[in-house]
Amino acid sequence: MTDFTKRVLQIIQGIPPGKVMTYGQVAAVAGSPRGARQVVRVLHSMSAKYGLPWHRIINVQGGISAPDESEGKVNYQRSLLEAESVRFDTAGKVDLTVYRWFPEDAKES
Repeated sequence: MTDFTKRVLQIIQGIPPGKVMTYGQVAAVAGSPRGARQVVRVLHSMSAKYGLPWHRIINVQGGISAPDESEGKVNYQRSLLEAESVRFDTAGKVDLTVYRWFPEDAKES
């Protein structure tokens, strides 16, 4: 496992309930500002094994990203976030100014 992957796992595991991070934000904090797709790969292949709160990762627009915008996955992820008191606007977006989490040791903006 690469250092980047270990850091991604650590960051995602540290996101508290009721907060979210974006794919790109996780990548940047993990040391690879252009590694958002690698974050997707880690989530896809390691969420179950490492018990990752995968639902707390959203896109930079504050929306839920799903392969082919799979309605079932989108609804499931949304319900998990809403159960943690994350609210969505009428366009189905999360207000990142309210819900985005910044790890204390993060160096990115």
